[in-house]
Amino acid sequence: MGKIIELKAVDGHSFSAYRADPSGKPRGAMVVIQEIFGVNSHMKNVTDGYARDGYLAIAPALFDRVQRNVDLGYSPDDIAKGREIRGKVTTDMAMKDVQAAVNEAAKAGKVGIVGYCWGGFVAWMAANKVSGLSASAPYYGGGILDNTDVAPKVPLMGHFGDKDQHIPVEGVKKLAEKYPQHQIFIYAADHGFNCDQRGSYNAPASKQARERTLAFFRQHVG
Repeated sequence: MGKIIELKAVDGHSFSAYRADPSGKPRGAMVVIQEIFGVNSHMKNVTDGYARDGYLAIAPALFDRVQRNVDLGYSPDDIAKGREIRGKVTTDMAMKDVQAAVNEAAKAGKVGIVGYCWGGFVAWMAANKVSGLSASAPYYGGGILDNTDVAPKVPLMGHFGDKDQHIPVEGVKKLAEKYPQHQIFIYAADHGFNCDQRGSYNAPASKQARERTLAFFRQHVG
């Protein structure tokens, strides 16, 4: 459905992104941020899904600064490899690349950002540091609880699982108390519950989170 495009960040770094276009006129745009597994088949499916919902959807390859064409599965070896690469991508690098993706996406109208796992953390930080966004929806972003003072500057909807060993639910509750103007949802689910290629996939939680996210973007993006 989609195609690979090249984007350029403000510092001259050229990187690839997966772009999916809606069938009709876009109602707005969505920047989709990867997990630690690269822009793999699952992330492309998610991006295609937002295009089917009427958005121009772009998934930037944020690992290209370290290694191009990263496309991992979900085995323990893949997880270790993904973590290794992620460790070399600084938040500053990610923000530059997200900004380039937002700038491109903005040609279709207002822009929202959604991210999963590490991408959830990126979407949280982008809500403060990237210009041109209208809304942000981070899913179970590891690192958010270490950056709760980085206040979102746009409407935000966060999705977390109460069985997530990486993100203590007590911390999520504190986050929700700190930002009552934003929507923070907790599901009876584990980390990665949105990914149908992972053992932690939770279909009801995934469906409910997606419905909420779509309603949220309909309101703030179009």
